[in-house]
Amino acid sequence: MKMPTLDPRVVPTERWLWSMPPVPAQQHSVPLLIVGSGAAGLMAALEAAQHTTVIILTRGPLLQSNSAWAQGGIAAALAPNDAPASQVDDTLIAGAGLSDRVAVEALVAEAPDLMRDLLAAGVPFEHTRDGFALGLEGGHSHRRIVHASDATGWAVTSTLAELVRACPSISILEGYQVVDLLGDDGTCTGVRARDGSGGWHDFHARATILATGGAGALYGLTSNQPAALGEGIALAYRAGAEVADMEFVQFHPTVFRTQTGKG
Repeated sequence: MKMPTLDPRVVPTERWLWSMPPVPAQQHSVPLLIVGSGAAGLMAALEAAQHTTVIILTRGPLLQSNSAWAQGGIAAALAPNDAPASQVDDTLIAGAGLSDRVAVEALVAEAPDLMRDLLAAGVPFEHTRDGFALGLEGGHSHRRIVHASDATGWAVTSTLAELVRACPSISILEGYQVVDLLGDDGTCTGVRARDGSGGWHDFHARATILATGGAGALYGLTSNQPAALGEGIALAYRAGAEVADMEFVQFHPTVFRTQTGKG
């Protein structure tokens, strides 16, 4: 992972926020290291495992991710009367002109094939004899919502997790909190992590993927799972990577405070 030089206008942050371990950290080497076990991390592991050995580090249980908690569905231009250009337009309008058009076009272009791949992998999407049973949601001009009842995220991630667990080329290490990226001169060579017993580990990798999700759980009232604290973003930033669009945080409109004080 190549990390660009920091903008000189950016105030440097403290790199080392943890005391060095009192005993040497255990050393591990792996071709590919993935931090995070949401849909993105699991999918990346399955794709990479066709060519190399992979280790997944996750702070909590494998299925503790925002991906697993997602309910609604996934938008893809699959209907005969729909087109990717229409979905791009709908997305840009809903984004009030703030969306990155290149990113939107890539997402829209890849979504149909990805939905077919997930269906072939065993995700129990709702379907008819003619194909996907597509729903209609706000902001969309056509039916394009692929869903698995009202627990689409769980259907996707639990299916991917089963495939990951069954893959001999993938090792899963749960309960590992990554505290820093290893490397210097703008190059990431792995991570330092602490396991659930307090032991320290250095994982050296030829390539490292951060798939740690967002930071919604920093807020008191949130529908995010508790580990969505933006730690991966902070790790990358402290190591010199550039971050963007940090002002965008999704808030679900149905969170409220109960008598017990929980959202």
